[in-house]
Amino acid sequence: MKEIYTIGHSNHSIEKFVELLKKHDITAIGDVRSHPYSKYNPQFSYEALKPELKKHNIAYVFLGKELGARSDDPSCYNQEGKVQYARMAQTENFKKGIERLNQGVESYRIAMMCAEKDPLMCHRTILIARHLRAEDMLIQHILEDGKLETQTEAEQRLMDLLKQSKQDLFATPEQLIEQAYDMQSDKIAYIEANDEQS
Repeated sequence: MKEIYTIGHSNHSIEKFVELLKKHDITAIGDVRSHPYSKYNPQFSYEALKPELKKHNIAYVFLGKELGARSDDPSCYNQEGKVQYARMAQTENFKKGIERLNQGVESYRIAMMCAEKDPLMCHRTILIARHLRAEDMLIQHILEDGKLETQTEAEQRLMDLLKQSKQDLFATPEQLIEQAYDMQSDKIAYIEANDEQS
């Protein structure tokens, strides 16, 4: 079975971040932020991060165009300006990003990187991993303390977080998990700023 990891850079020092990657033998980072910059944690901006990873023989690939949470495609937004993950997942760009990950895991031990420390608060789990799980892929999230959480464990934690019933007379466990994904998508999806307020 193929496997892939995810990690949130949070406000780690670059040393701590590299330590977490090395602990799990990560050999490549797939940056799934829409823009590879961090105002509050400049150590994770592209110009600083890529050469630092290279020092540790960790490859860096920017995948924000394909898999970022802020789509450039207007059809991925509703009338209120909120990204619709279900629409994003149907775009050619997103499918290309998933394919790049599928190819990449053949040669590298990849961690998809975004900013959020909790995988449940990030599109790397709620959008990308949701679609990778259908591809016979073992998905593991590197948590802030270095422990691993499988996608299945994350799904159970998501159900608890949303106070979702894990059993229902009229829905299968899989349907209940999909409902939980939809609910969380709606909570965390990016909303375009109103131009009048900019």
